Amino acid sequence: MANQEKPRVAVLGKVHYLSDEYIESVKTELNLHFLESSNRQQLIEELPRVISQSGPFEGLICLSESHNFIPVDEELLSAMVPHCRVIASLWAGYNEFDVSWMTSQGIWFCNTVDAVAEATADMTIWFILSVVRNTSVAERHVRAGGWYGGSVSTRDPTGMTLGIVGMGSIGKYLAKKAKVFNMKTKYYNRKRLSKEVEEAYQVEYCSSLEELLSQADIVSIHCPLSEATRKLISHEQFKLMKDGAFLINTARGPIVDEEALIAALESGKVARAGLDVFSDEPNVREYFRTSDKVVLQPHMGGATEEALWRAERESFENVLRWRREGKPVSPVNEV
Repeated sequence: MANQEKPRVAVLGKVHYLSDEYIESVKTELNLHFLESSNRQQLIEELPRVISQSGPFEGLICLSESHNFIPVDEELLSAMVPHCRVIASLWAGYNEFDVSWMTSQGIWFCNTVDAVAEATADMTIWFILSVVRNTSVAERHVRAGGWYGGSVSTRDPTGMTLGIVGMGSIGKYLAKKAKVFNMKTKYYNRKRLSKEVEEAYQVEYCSSLEELLSQADIVSIHCPLSEATRKLISHEQFKLMKDGAFLINTARGPIVDEEALIAALESGKVARAGLDVFSDEPNVREYFRTSDKVVLQPHMGGATEEALWRAERESFENVLRWRREGKPVSPVNEV
């Protein structure tokens, strides 16, 4: 940036993992203002008040508490226009952010690309082993005072075909880890990876989602949520899967049609499912909460201390790069 004055940047949420020393170093380049609001309505009222008192903000950093304010849209942030130039989110997913509106206002929007990717891949591996080995049912037997006795159906992941839908950072980490369990990995992506990358990760490309679904023993969802991917996996897609397939979703709940998933579980088309995300979070359907065929987690695939440290740092680094060079590290849009 040509202007050498420190830009004013609002911070939404608390810094939990970065050191005081790091934040102090950021303050040498950015004039940080930590907002006090804890919910959406409070922020709608706080932003214009603070801007009126102290001047406009050129940037906004959304940390882990930002889910209390969604959707992050024109109604929430109108007071920041026209001075705001960059918004950085701690999260990898960004369906809760109105990127189209931000683009129309000349605002860069950036997510974190790699911070939570490996942690989410780790959680996916845990889900795969949980559903294939049926560990949650076995655990309930033990907690109820029972024992194994051959009553719990389990499978071996060795030799299974893992089908990855969405081969970004998380998908790549997952493919690498799946090799340890001797799984064959195929993937479907809107853009095919280079031959060199495919060889490095030992993955095979499927030219259509339908091809992938028909060949995979385990289907794992890792694409972003958009209008194009909403209910990407529904009744017709479940029909294409192998009988007794397994489904894992650590991406976004609405990518999978939950009614269709329940029908597939009930019919046996899908043997078991591992779900970290749901269509109406934090509300989870009673079927998922009570069925022995479903393993659940409360959307915490990337929620490790190490991953959140990296995510917080990436968020600040995005704004610092914008301040130094005029463009953030990992922009989702172009302005």
